[in-house]
Amino acid sequence: MRADRLVSLVLLLRQRGRLTADTLARELEVSTRTVLRDIEALSAAGVPVYAERGRHGGFALLPGFRTELTGLNHDEALALLAAGSGRGEQVFGLGAALASAMRKVVDALPESHQATAGDAARRFLVDPETDLLSRRTAADEVPGATMVVEVRRAVLAGHKLRIRYAATGQGPRWRTVDPIGLVTVRDRGYLLATRSGEDRTYRLSRVLAAEELPEPAQRPDRVDLDRIWRERSARFLADDHLTVLVRVNPVRREELLGTVLAVRAEAPDADGWPRLEVTFQDSRHAEWALWQLGTDAEALAPQSLRNALRDRAATVAARYGEASREPFRPGGP
Repeated sequence: MRADRLVSLVLLLRQRGRLTADTLARELEVSTRTVLRDIEALSAAGVPVYAERGRHGGFALLPGFRTELTGLNHDEALALLAAGSGRGEQVFGLGAALASAMRKVVDALPESHQATAGDAARRFLVDPETDLLSRRTAADEVPGATMVVEVRRAVLAGHKLRIRYAATGQGPRWRTVDPIGLVTVRDRGYLLATRSGEDRTYRLSRVLAAEELPEPAQRPDRVDLDRIWRERSARFLADDHLTVLVRVNPVRREELLGTVLAVRAEAPDADGWPRLEVTFQDSRHAEWALWQLGTDAEALAPQSLRNALRDRAATVAARYGEASREPFRPGGP
């Protein structure tokens, strides 16, 4: 909207000083001609913006001019700036809106805090592209901004949504869904919806086109998106993976959790050890993970996993129960 763009233009000039029309056009994602018209509109409205001619010229505001955007303290602005440093906003097509919001956040601070907040936010890194093992966390490529806008509108308005979706191993086809919400996980966007009353989860990168429909979506008025996502994730993992009931020494609980795919339930056992229902990739994954914990963990179910761990322990016990071998003598025959 033009009003939002005019505010963003003023904030850019306040925070960065003199800027050329070309620079403003790039920042605001509009044409140079549109910027010049906006400058004229601001001048007519009494905003003290003026042009400087010459090689290093551009547009600037008279010193001391300040907009009336207040209400954030230093830590509140820092929290917003740090959150905005992640990449998830691109998944939902909100990158330009976030940039505009961040300019307003900075301008809301007293001048003495603006530089320190910006510098402090640069000292926080949210969701980098690689982890400590140098594995890249590649983001999904979402087909188009128009599609994302249609999906977002339908979710927020509570309208049915028609999407052209390419499921794995299938050709794209149209389907009509009742959207519930949008989720981003490690720069992958998902649409949570129902279709004919059945739960459905769609990767946004596989939505090739979308159309918001006028009919109201069939969905509850209130939603706990975090709970729905946990439940769907658990169902997805249970479909092809191994669920294990295990007791673990509390001091090694976090070590166990670092090896599982998901935790489905947890409760204290009689002796104070946590009893957890967890999901592993398969039986080999579960056997390896629990073997690392030795006697600090006990698999309670399934019985096949208990048998595998018992057999492995028996083999190790038998190996070390043998008569001691001839000691190794360096340099001997």
